[in-house]
Amino acid sequence: MDTLQGFAAAGRQVTGLQSHSPLSALHSPLSTLHPQLSSPYLRPMSRILAIDFGSKRCGIAVTDSLQMIGTGLKTIAPEELIPFLKKYTSEEEVECLVVGEPLQKDGTASSIETEIQAFLKKLKTTLPELKINRYDERFTSKMAFQSMIDSGLKKKDRQNKALVDEISATIILNDYLEFRKSQARNG
Repeated sequence: MDTLQGFAAAGRQVTGLQSHSPLSALHSPLSTLHPQLSSPYLRPMSRILAIDFGSKRCGIAVTDSLQMIGTGLKTIAPEELIPFLKKYTSEEEVECLVVGEPLQKDGTASSIETEIQAFLKKLKTTLPELKINRYDERFTSKMAFQSMIDSGLKKKDRQNKALVDEISATIILNDYLEFRKSQARNG
């Protein structure tokens, strides 16, 4: 088991609150990519968005229309987040928003949690119909940085903190998708 799989299996928890990536093809209906995949069993669903919230930058990731995999979408400033979400949800059907829950190793809330709570309060008044889930994001920044090293990015590219935030959001989203699959299998 590699380091990333080990972190992903480290017991993440979900709590409920009720410029595109180069992989933008994943954000298109599957039937446009491959016409034979227009089976009734592969009907597109709404997307799931994930946010790695930070005081300077917020990484955003989104699922494909079949909710099979999450990919990085973009990184934006926290003050641009609610206008972005309003616009995005008006253009795309979104099932829920997964917001990273930054916990310390001992399970206590991180110092940024107060900023996240203020953001969530504003978001609930702006988009009350949007379902929000929180998901444990411990170690995602370290995992993102390690994935940049593993993928062979040059040192200069690895210093791009916006990319780290976008990859962190992608890790949060893919871990959340795995959690949902395991919950479905276990009843």
